[in-house]
Amino acid sequence: MRILKSCLGLGALLLLGFQTQAMAQADADHAITYNSDVGRILNENCVVCHREGGIGPMQLTSYDQVRPWAPLIQMRVANREMPPYAYDHGIGIQDLQGDWRLEQEEIDTIVAWVNQGSPLGDTDIVPAAADLPDPDQWTFASAFGEPDLIIPSVAMDIPADGNDLWSKHYVDTGVTADRCIKAVQVKPRGDAKAVVHHANSDLEAPDENGEFQPYGQLTEYAMGKWGEVIPEGVCRTIPAGSRVSWDIHMFPGGVGGTAEGLMIKDNVVEIGLWFHDENFIAETSPYKQDLRLYQLRSGYEAGQLIVPPNGYTMTQGFHSFDHPVRIDSFQPHGHLRMNAASLEVFYPETGRTEQISQISNWSATWHHSHLYEPDAAPLLPVGAVLIIKQWYDNTAANPNNPDPDMWVVGGSRTGDEMSHAWIAVTHLDDAGYEKIVADRKEKEERSLAGND
Repeated sequence: MRILKSCLGLGALLLLGFQTQAMAQADADHAITYNSDVGRILNENCVVCHREGGIGPMQLTSYDQVRPWAPLIQMRVANREMPPYAYDHGIGIQDLQGDWRLEQEEIDTIVAWVNQGSPLGDTDIVPAAADLPDPDQWTFASAFGEPDLIIPSVAMDIPADGNDLWSKHYVDTGVTADRCIKAVQVKPRGDAKAVVHHANSDLEAPDENGEFQPYGQLTEYAMGKWGEVIPEGVCRTIPAGSRVSWDIHMFPGGVGGTAEGLMIKDNVVEIGLWFHDENFIAETSPYKQDLRLYQLRSGYEAGQLIVPPNGYTMTQGFHSFDHPVRIDSFQPHGHLRMNAASLEVFYPETGRTEQISQISNWSATWHHSHLYEPDAAPLLPVGAVLIIKQWYDNTAANPNNPDPDMWVVGGSRTGDEMSHAWIAVTHLDDAGYEKIVADRKEKEERSLAGND
């Protein structure tokens, strides 16, 4: 959990009124303490960032470290600002992989603990220590081991301040046969996390004449992104003899609470890839998945997206497919003025619109690819329409806004804005679509039968 440096004053805290009836009952029925209750929650969810050498602005590894920050922790947790995973509760699909959000019971426990005076509790009780991975460890190492292949970028020096920088270059993958990707993560090494705004990686593959041709997107990285897991029975392919076309955007000085404002020498961005067995394609004939940029407004890169000074803007885009698909992940993208996004599906045959995802407190310092659990991921029949919306706040009320008096236009600089979403799609045929629908129906019936 990473607590932002800015906070409300004590008077504002007192006005927030966190104590619900459930919290009041908890206060009456149970003396909540750090040792018996809160320490475990913080160790499991917060200490991964709030420790020595972590990206959090303070350490939260002991009661003595936690106690001075208790009111601020209460506020951030109650407002669902921490852990930093902006995805609305109660709207659309809630079954997500890599979901950092606290359970409501955990939130209520922390709030009630602070209301009771943040007591330490029985010193004979020792909260279980946090299981802390190495900060530079790959996200999926615990599940899949070390990556089967690591593709590094060319090293770059990033100054302490100045204008946006871009590096565009090619790196051979070294892959000698078509492989199916199981999982993929992009991460800057060490201190470079604060200055790498994004890192896109396209694939190019040789044609029959040995000339490289565009093949498709490998993956995408933006600050805070966890990584991607490709669903079972699905192949995102990296072709033999391919090369990566890197497009890395860096912002000297950094963005957000982790920015050091220092020169970073030899900055390298790495792609970690985990592969299925070499025979995976032939054995299972999986459906293909791709990751694409879905634009919300044509021409915005040429300046047509405009956010007026001290004003607001909303963009929306539409996309449909001529074959059935499954939407596997949703990652809205913008810069410092964007503050909300949503994904909906419109079904022309019925006139019904279904809300899939809503992010009402989006921040450019934490880009999350929201990975839907395969059994919950939205299935789109032929003709269904994706509706993607994003909102922009160019006022002083936006804590990420560097200058509300500026006209903001579409563009690639950090001070400009963007309006698109990265969406991973599994492309199905009619038989595959009908099989998934039937499998889900069967699981639902078994679940209902088990509850009888």
